[in-house]
Amino acid sequence: MSVDYERLRELHRPGDPLVLPNVWDAGGAKAVEEAGYPALATASAAISAMLGYPDGEGAPPGEMFAAAARVIEAVSVPVTVDAEAGYGLEPAALAARLREIGAAGLNLEDSRDHALLDAEAQAAYIAALRAADPGLVINARVDTFVTGAPEALPEALARGRRYLEAGADCVYPIAVRDEGIIEALVKELGVVNVLCLPGMSVKRLAGLGAARVSFGSGLYRLALETVRTFATRLKEGEEPWP
Repeated sequence: MSVDYERLRELHRPGDPLVLPNVWDAGGAKAVEEAGYPALATASAAISAMLGYPDGEGAPPGEMFAAAARVIEAVSVPVTVDAEAGYGLEPAALAARLREIGAAGLNLEDSRDHALLDAEAQAAYIAALRAADPGLVINARVDTFVTGAPEALPEALARGRRYLEAGADCVYPIAVRDEGIIEALVKELGVVNVLCLPGMSVKRLAGLGAARVSFGSGLYRLALETVRTFATRLKEGEEPWP
């Protein structure tokens, strides 16, 4: 299986970001590709919910990888896979699983059970992952803001630097809305993934220097709301079609 790692890597351009409406199944992946996106990303929270499991590595890894594989098989563009915190796999084993399904990259979280992992151990894991697969595009998630860590920004910067030095391609400090914080992250780290939350603007994030903008499980939640609205209108005797 030919995987275009470099195409995914080169799309990470500060100020002209790779925009990723995260997907969870083959049908949605095809729809996003047909809309003209040059790469795709999966969302672990959406996939685990679709499969009936809680987020945060609550789903069996085999089922998560199988779902990601169906997304990858459905499209012709490179796909980066949300691999949560690695499912307890050794770096070489995780790289092998991603290679087996044809993933061009991955998100790797630095927290588990709402607690930050040791930063040095996480950096060592990233370095080993890079050694196991030099082509893999590594998006290193930094969870200091979402876990409520004290001194979240300085800690995010310190972790981001370690992860980049270890071989990560991009740093993903999740759950950041404050533009001043985003600017500080971009200034210090360079290649930054920003989660676009409701009320935030992709255009504005590009102006702040984001190299990658993703939506996490946002598209999945929007789809569920559409289902709820349709079902409610139908149940109440209204015409369900918008």
